[in-house]
Amino acid sequence: MRFPAKGRTLLLLFCVSCVATWMTVAFAQEKEKSMTPLSGGIPMIEGIKMLEVGSVAPDFSIKDTEGVSYNYAEGKGKKSVLLVFWSIFCEPCRAEMPIVQKAHDKYKNAGLDVLAVALDGEPLKNSIVGFVKQEEYTFRVLIDELDAKEMFKVADPYGVAGTPTLYLVDKSGKVVLAKAGRLKEEEMETAIQAALKQ
Repeated sequence: MRFPAKGRTLLLLFCVSCVATWMTVAFAQEKEKSMTPLSGGIPMIEGIKMLEVGSVAPDFSIKDTEGVSYNYAEGKGKKSVLLVFWSIFCEPCRAEMPIVQKAHDKYKNAGLDVLAVALDGEPLKNSIVGFVKQEEYTFRVLIDELDAKEMFKVADPYGVAGTPTLYLVDKSGKVVLAKAGRLKEEEMETAIQAALKQ
């Protein structure tokens, strides 16, 4: 049985489309093997270990979106700190930020500093600033930097393998909450209240 020229072209296009789809799916499956999804579908890079509750939070010094240096060690012993590692390209991060803003509004005068550490880097500073202004976030936003070894100055010592990652550090500098992936508002609220009582 012979197909007319138009039919052969359509059959050929269909076959090419099937092969392309199969290759795309195979590539995506292979790529996912190197990442471990959390509940909620947040992919995490394997082999990176988060700081555990009870660990001492590492000191760091980086600049915020205004170019002003922030030194974590200088604030130790004064306030608890909510550290949120995020990216402007991370949808779960963008969804979590309003909850972070609520915590900032509620506890900024009760002994809590909220720091959002953007992993997008200095080249995307204008995009980060634009997003923060557009959403009217008032907590401090820091921009992580690479050191001489091409390691993040903050995210790597904190064991950040995906975004969002959140740490709550009490006044003594110990991690009291460590969470990768989205955090429920009630869970954040309970942890903050407990940290502020210490």
